[in-house]
Amino acid sequence: MKLIVPMAGRGTRVRPHSHVTPKPLLSVRGQSIVARIVDTFSRVLPEPPDDGVFVLGPDFGGEIRDQLTELCDERGITPHFPVQQEALGTAHAVGCAGEHLQGEGVVVFADTLFELTNEVSLGDADVMAFVREVEDPSRFGVAVRDGEEVTELVEKPDEPISNEALIGIYYIRELAALKAGIDYVIGNDLKGADGEYQLTDALDRRLQEGDKFTTANVDAWMDCGTIPALLETTGRVLERESDDLHQGTVEDSVIHDPVYIGPDATVTNAVVGPHVSIEEGATVSDSVVRDSIVFAEGSVQNAVLEDSVVGRHAAIDQQVQSINVGDHSQINVELRS
Repeated sequence: MKLIVPMAGRGTRVRPHSHVTPKPLLSVRGQSIVARIVDTFSRVLPEPPDDGVFVLGPDFGGEIRDQLTELCDERGITPHFPVQQEALGTAHAVGCAGEHLQGEGVVVFADTLFELTNEVSLGDADVMAFVREVEDPSRFGVAVRDGEEVTELVEKPDEPISNEALIGIYYIRELAALKAGIDYVIGNDLKGADGEYQLTDALDRRLQEGDKFTTANVDAWMDCGTIPALLETTGRVLERESDDLHQGTVEDSVIHDPVYIGPDATVTNAVVGPHVSIEEGATVSDSVVRDSIVFAEGSVQNAVLEDSVVGRHAAIDQQVQSINVGDHSQINVELRS
């Protein structure tokens, strides 16, 4: 079983935090988005993935490969790192997995978090698309049904033909068949309305060729694609995962849970929470912080922050505001009387 994870995108909507760290490697309550995805599928599939195929951008450095390799080694998965040299769409991104598109596997775009409570029954489906019912299907690709049968996949329909949104996760019984669909779309220059090659169109090609499609509903679907969405999703995860929240050190402080305090993190003389994630090695002192994220090794002191994201190794001193500061930044405002 392969896990195909296209992650070459630049994550522009979560900048500056994606300048250095790809969006799927951003942490949510102490664990990266991609690690959460791997663990979910290891738990709910009939057999766990044994190969992780991470499609990276051309400028992703060795540190990113090292992080993904460590993640895979901890789970007994063999990592592979094909490269997407140019961003030409979701179908093109998956196609860049190349020789790894054989056998069965799961294709998952790591823009969102999702929850699956029970083991997935794959049955005899050639493709299982994971879906979530939404109020506005025009924002998503959708699965169109005739009774129980999936008859069509449509990317961002103008008409309300289905409210089953495709969330970017697909089980594929034979990845070589998907590759054939991708090759057809690219070879015939079948671009979507945005001028890119869409995986939805490649999958629809397989559907029209006679492959059997089914869908499976996820229990929760949480967006991580923008800063407000990342903050909201972190809050929801903190509500759901309330065990073992305080792993770091808390001194002379008031904590309004849910608040995650990661290993080696320190909170001193502060009021923190609710819905705050203080990642590994971060410090918060002499401050009031709520509805915010302080990434690993970040520092907040003499500040009042709300709806804020502080990057890795960033330092905030004397701030009263909502703030979004990237990795290794430093903001120090002198207060004058």
